[in-house]
Amino acid sequence: MGLTSSLRRNNKSFLRIFMILVLSCIPGRTNLCSNHSVTTPIDLSPDIRSSLDSLDLEGYISFNDVHNASKDFGNRYQLPPLAILHPRSVSDISTMVRRIVHLGSTSNLTVAARGHGHSLQGQALAHQGVVINMESLRSPDIKIHKGKQPYVDVSGGESWINILRETLKYGISPKSWTDYLHLTVGGTLSNAGISGQAFKYGPQINNVCQLEIVTGKGEVMTCSEKQNSELFYSVLGGLGQFGIITRARIALGPAPHMVKWIRVLYSDFSAFSRDQEHLITKKNGFDYVEGFVTVNRTDLLDNWRSSFSPNDSIGASQFKSEGKTLYCLEIVKYFNTEEVNSVPQETEKLLSELSYIPSTLFSSEVPYIEFLDRVHIAEIKLRAKGLWEVPHPWLNLLIPKSSIFEFATEVFNNILTSNNNGPILIYPVNQSKWNKHTSLITPDEDIFYLVAFLPSAVPNPNSGTSNLEYLLRQNQRVLNFCSATNINVKQYLPHYETQREWRSHFGNRWETFAKRKHTYDPLAILAPGHRIFQKATQLSPIQLF
Repeated sequence: MGLTSSLRRNNKSFLRIFMILVLSCIPGRTNLCSNHSVTTPIDLSPDIRSSLDSLDLEGYISFNDVHNASKDFGNRYQLPPLAILHPRSVSDISTMVRRIVHLGSTSNLTVAARGHGHSLQGQALAHQGVVINMESLRSPDIKIHKGKQPYVDVSGGESWINILRETLKYGISPKSWTDYLHLTVGGTLSNAGISGQAFKYGPQINNVCQLEIVTGKGEVMTCSEKQNSELFYSVLGGLGQFGIITRARIALGPAPHMVKWIRVLYSDFSAFSRDQEHLITKKNGFDYVEGFVTVNRTDLLDNWRSSFSPNDSIGASQFKSEGKTLYCLEIVKYFNTEEVNSVPQETEKLLSELSYIPSTLFSSEVPYIEFLDRVHIAEIKLRAKGLWEVPHPWLNLLIPKSSIFEFATEVFNNILTSNNNGPILIYPVNQSKWNKHTSLITPDEDIFYLVAFLPSAVPNPNSGTSNLEYLLRQNQRVLNFCSATNINVKQYLPHYETQREWRSHFGNRWETFAKRKHTYDPLAILAPGHRIFQKATQLSPIQLF
């Protein structure tokens, strides 16, 4: 009887804590159609600052120079933290988290791990909390292990471009990438890490062998598929909710010397999507498959000439893109120097199976690293013009194959009038290459599409105002259409305002997500910027229920 009573008390205790956590998921509503700035500090006891300042750290903590940690790449939120931790060791991070846990209900402190700060909606921010500068944690050095199954051990604050440079010295590299390499390992693995290689190797989170994590309790844990597997899968794609990635072991494969980089255009979306789906299911085909949409672009092919050569120069000169919605297929074939003579025949054979507009075939041959780091070149140009640190109201969606035609017809023909503000990416991936045990949520179909609207709200040179409000309304129109037509869309890099929306996003996996949060971060101090959970101590009266 005593054992039964004890079990009943334990179950009741767990249920009470779990209800606190679930009910704390309701974030305050935010007006999405504006920039968000909060400069009035929360009234924090001097004892809290003193408590943090007294920590025995190998690195250091800063309370004054916090401006850079107050905003992110989205550049729409201004939320200053109380302090920034610049860790020199994993122990520094663990010590900080443990202290905040120890403070418990005496503070509202939360913790956000910040890599390159490339989040879009304030996800890397911790208003009046502690931001951990993960780029300070780049040591020890990158460690490469060669062999039949090569891998690299790296800090969670290491950038992918540095990993690429180091691994290429050994003729190997990671197999799956993001389009932009100047991001940290911990940042992309907390989301997924998707690019044109995902159809072949899955996202970056599918290419991880092992992780070292500091949980929301301050515990340092090593995890993999066979060791602490629940934590391993929780953290991958887990939006930073369960722990801070301090080290990762990434699988490697042979790295090519060069790439054959090809672009072709379609005027018919059905032919475009059919060819994309054909390529991602074909063995021994292209190594990278992406695409993008152009709406009413002038001199599109002329702009390509700076980086690509036309197969038919006269035909390309006569092609007109103005007033049209066109779909660009971007494909790449890897090769080594000794294979240079066979590549043209291989690519010609693959291209013969496609239905693109013949006069729009452009191609180029560039080093592997130059292709992978292509977005950084655009970044340098935009920074030089002062156009990089502007608001980026991006919207990334995962659309099931069964709905992609309906989606494309309405969005690209009716909702969008141009894409002069930034690119629109669109390409399919194979569900079979994505591990369903991770926290990442995708549509439940064998093939789904990533559709990424990537505009920049650039100031008008005459008025000085930007078109941010217009772009946000356009995003909302896209989402409203998906809702009205019951398209089972999932956001990638998700952002929601209400608990109902987060529950809908996770579907039948919501309870598992919330229970894992209770297990690894019971006070809900990690990654507050996602606004999924509020720090549990703020709703302590609910314990009376």
